[in-house]
Amino acid sequence: MMPSITRKIFRSLALLAVVGALPLVLAHGDEDAMDMGNNEDMGMGDHGAMAGEDPKPDADSYPPTYFAHPEHVTAIYAHIGIMVIGWVFMLPTAVMLSIARSRYTLAAQFLFLLTNAIGVLVGIVYNANTPDLYPNNAHHKLGWLVTWVVGAQVLVGLVGRVAGMMGTSSNQGRGKEAEEQSFIPVSTEAMAEHHRMHQDMFSSQYRESNDSGQGTERNTESLRSASLSTMVGQESPIELSDRRRHYEDDDDDLDIKPTELRSTSASQSIAKITSKISGKAWKIIMVGYELVDRTILILGYVTLCTGLITYARFFEGHEVFSGLAHWIKGGIFFWYGILTLGRWSGSFGELGWAWNVRPKQRSQKWRPSAEFVEGALIFTYGSTNIFLEHLGSTDSKFSSQDLEHVSITVLFIGGGLLSMLIESTRIRDLLNTTTTEASLSHPSHIYSDEERAALEPPRQYEFSINPIPALVILLLGIMMSSHKQQTMISTMVHKQWGNLLAGASFARGFTYVLLYLKPPRSVMPSRPPTELLTAFGLISGGTIFMASSGDTIQGMIHYDLDAMFFYTVTMGLVGLLMAWVVLLLAFKGWAVRKESNRTQTWKPRSWQ
Repeated sequence: MMPSITRKIFRSLALLAVVGALPLVLAHGDEDAMDMGNNEDMGMGDHGAMAGEDPKPDADSYPPTYFAHPEHVTAIYAHIGIMVIGWVFMLPTAVMLSIARSRYTLAAQFLFLLTNAIGVLVGIVYNANTPDLYPNNAHHKLGWLVTWVVGAQVLVGLVGRVAGMMGTSSNQGRGKEAEEQSFIPVSTEAMAEHHRMHQDMFSSQYRESNDSGQGTERNTESLRSASLSTMVGQESPIELSDRRRHYEDDDDDLDIKPTELRSTSASQSIAKITSKISGKAWKIIMVGYELVDRTILILGYVTLCTGLITYARFFEGHEVFSGLAHWIKGGIFFWYGILTLGRWSGSFGELGWAWNVRPKQRSQKWRPSAEFVEGALIFTYGSTNIFLEHLGSTDSKFSSQDLEHVSITVLFIGGGLLSMLIESTRIRDLLNTTTTEASLSHPSHIYSDEERAALEPPRQYEFSINPIPALVILLLGIMMSSHKQQTMISTMVHKQWGNLLAGASFARGFTYVLLYLKPPRSVMPSRPPTELLTAFGLISGGTIFMASSGDTIQGMIHYDLDAMFFYTVTMGLVGLLMAWVVLLLAFKGWAVRKESNRTQTWKPRSWQ
């Protein structure tokens, strides 16, 4: 009896296996028939065509490029190497020193200018000895523009140092104000009030437990209380004494003091000229100086990208719109990742952007949350790129692919707008109207302790948790991973950066889960480990995004570069770049601490 039942079971399983294999057999037969038909029609019987590889275009149809130009190769390689050293290593170092108001700022800036001048000279020599393969390219014009911008900033810094307007930790015009105030008599009552205020400031560095630091709710302490500023030179006496022990050295001979600079005739002439500039004019000049400090790295990044475009001769003629669409979007994601890595490192902690409780500020001005800035960035992304893909097409009619791209930009516009609305304190207050009105309907009611605790806002209100930016990027990654392309390599590249952006979104989602379960309670950066994954996904995804444009794909096919080669090279470079960014931010912290110590020991003597 049992053997017969066993045989029946095995027969049923075999029948199911055969039925299940029929679709695969039929599909394989159809594919063979289609491949044979295609081979007969196209005259291609090799294995490469059957494997779905992209046909390589005729080599003569591809335009000549600087990449393949055989003459003066050493000169162009030297130009590229010198510019990378200058703009990727030297300039960021000088920017960090400038933000820290370090005494070494001018030395670092002049060293960068010297390196850049050598690179420009090598480029001029190369251009003079080679044909102009990319007429009217943007790299030459933009390169000269950013060179003059950096030169003007260094000139302003030099003049400001000579005139005494740029102390190590002074803000706009603070040196002149300090010099004028030294002749104003101060009463004993004013001095007592000054000491009392500073004692209060140093004794209350941490906020109360009911304060979020984000300013996203109406009743939070960060909207109504004066607090500690995080500017240089305002640390507590304990911190300053510790930093004096660790950072004091004997290189006072490198200090650039106004009294020493005024001893020469040249510095006296500069000081005489700058004395005629009003305080308001100096304030405007210093605003421009600060603006260059915070934007020159982005301008340098754009310049390097245009240099790569010129080197490979991408985006000529009508293809410029496709190039702009991909490289602008990819660049935005690249810098979004840099910003995320900076937030993890502790940058913008004074605004509460480092996943921390925002330190108290002296002023009660509104400060946007990081999620509000992300929403604004996404909204701008969609608004500025809505028609670029269609402009890159040769036909004036809207195709289905054009409508797909427009729909994606509309998603970014709507998602960015929703994200900004969620971060609005006024909108959140209005959304709580029903609950607040119900709780105020019985004003004469005497609440117990439990009822009074129930009226308090949840602790999750203390920190902004807004998943909309991550959701928009996740949807973009999913859509691009399955986006149909004209070539196999283009489909693979789109899938690569789509998966990376989707992974970054998932990592950000895990960050919000961690913060929802345990909101931050300290002013120190909490540094969630998931944000490192977010930064890596955004930086690498944005870089590969830029490589998915039509001209870039054609160049990869022409030079026999597959998608995996570009993918692995990008991963390695992004890892090195993230390490360099962390080192730069740590270097800035070292410079700030060193100048803070120097301010306490030298600044009181400099204006005597």
